[in-house]
Amino acid sequence: MSRRRLTLMMAGVLTLVLGGAGALLPVPYVALSPGPTENTLGDVKGKPVISVSGHQTYPTSGKLSLVTVAYQGGPDAHIDLLTALRGWMDPTVAVVPEETIFPKTVSVKEVEQQNTQEMSSSQQDATAAALNELKIPVGYLVAVASAQKGRPADGKLRAGDGIATVDGTPVRTVDEVGALVRKHKTGEQVDFGIVRDGKPMNVQVGTVAGKDGPIVGVMMGGTRYKFPFEVTVNVGDVGGPSAGLMFSLGIYDKLTPGELTGGKSIAGTGTITPDGKVGPIGGIQQKMVGARDAGATVFLTPADNCDDAVPAVPKGLRLVKVSTMHEAVQAIEALRTGSGPVPRCSSR
Repeated sequence: MSRRRLTLMMAGVLTLVLGGAGALLPVPYVALSPGPTENTLGDVKGKPVISVSGHQTYPTSGKLSLVTVAYQGGPDAHIDLLTALRGWMDPTVAVVPEETIFPKTVSVKEVEQQNTQEMSSSQQDATAAALNELKIPVGYLVAVASAQKGRPADGKLRAGDGIATVDGTPVRTVDEVGALVRKHKTGEQVDFGIVRDGKPMNVQVGTVAGKDGPIVGVMMGGTRYKFPFEVTVNVGDVGGPSAGLMFSLGIYDKLTPGELTGGKSIAGTGTITPDGKVGPIGGIQQKMVGARDAGATVFLTPADNCDDAVPAVPKGLRLVKVSTMHEAVQAIEALRTGSGPVPRCSSR
């Protein structure tokens, strides 16, 4: 064998070895792919996804499925270059910078805890949205997280208190509490109607000057609800807030006579607020693929996600645009009966 041929052969082998080794090197990306779906009208590991006690429920049919996104990678389990390349070539997979999912300022555990908390909050918001849609009264308490030392609220409001009214006006959100406090002049007293250890009471708290107006010196912890009966949601190892819409529809269907879907397989996504507003989510392309793979023919799509959804919609999946839970209920009823308009997603 000539020296030239031997050199070329050795160079080729070295290139293959280095290329193979390079393909296995970890890269700071995360691969997002279609995840599992769960029918909110069905069961998970032998337990109903949605259980209601203390109120009459009705039979359901079909599917109202929430959809998820699975991921590979992260600070504790980097994907390799070959996996990233395969993902970039697969239209059903999104390969995104690791910091998109796992910001450097927080740990993986903190991200997971946040996802769990968002899921829990979305279930509560979904229950409130369903009951509000059915005109079933819901009680609201704005939770007190802590009182600031040396401020007027110190010693008067405590962690765990729930604020029901401010100066006699019912409140639902932290913003509403702040707005009513700021209506006062510095030094005036604010009357808080609270629930402490299950007992209602009124507490008067003075105000001091703050950055944006009068304050009482209290840190708020979000909204708590007082439901007239118990609704339990069981979805296993799923996190994030994007299943809110589908939870609310599942609860609504179980609490109303008749079968909302008429036997259709409907999937969807979207955050939900207590008053029924549907918000946008991430991973819409992967969620649509997961829905179609699970047999869904209709996909409820947040209005703000339509631009991204339309170009990537899988064949055989009908996109229905929704901005509120009420619109979603109306659209499903129209699909079941074959009458009335059904809002469509369209790109601008």
